[in-house]
Amino acid sequence: MIVLALDVYERERALRIAEDVREYISMIKVNWPLILGSGIGIIRELKERTGLPMIADLKLADIPNTNRLVAKKVFEAGADYIIVHGFVGRDSVRAIMELGEIIMVVEMSHPGAEEFIQPVADKLIEIANEIEPFGVIAPGTRPERVRYIRKMLKKGIKIFTPGIGAQGGSARKALEAGADYIIVGRRIYGAEDPRRAAEELYKEVRAWSSG
Repeated sequence: MIVLALDVYERERALRIAEDVREYISMIKVNWPLILGSGIGIIRELKERTGLPMIADLKLADIPNTNRLVAKKVFEAGADYIIVHGFVGRDSVRAIMELGEIIMVVEMSHPGAEEFIQPVADKLIEIANEIEPFGVIAPGTRPERVRYIRKMLKKGIKIFTPGIGAQGGSARKALEAGADYIIVGRRIYGAEDPRRAAEELYKEVRAWSSG
């Protein structure tokens, strides 16, 4: 249930953290900081070192042809999923789905998401229900929105919730609201002992799921 958001620049640091915590996480999410700092090859390197599925958090939001060109290279680099924006329309999203699995943003976790993304969330949910991505992004910082999205979303589509930990989101509340995966970054990679931080979160999630 735990996705590690590995938002660091340095290749060696990323590999060390990933190997230290791999037994406590389900997937690794790589964002622009690590790709820019270490190169796109870090995706496959992390995958081979840990054996875990890789999410490329590029939040692609361009015309279909550009989305397709970028996605092709990222999937070739070893990504299992790419995070994409839905507000650019079905055609742009489908262009990526022709090449591999996607996770579509329905809402984001930061306060500014309430300005423009949340007001059109229903439309984005409608698109998700139509095209059926592997999953969607919903804000772990606002569990009431996770609960609403879960209610409106077609069965079988997974919900990933960022914002857990440093942004103030609660793992337990997000899971209770209907999240399938919690996305955690700074709480783990920013800890003095990332392995211990990951183990503590794992135990917290396991206690909830078995309770």
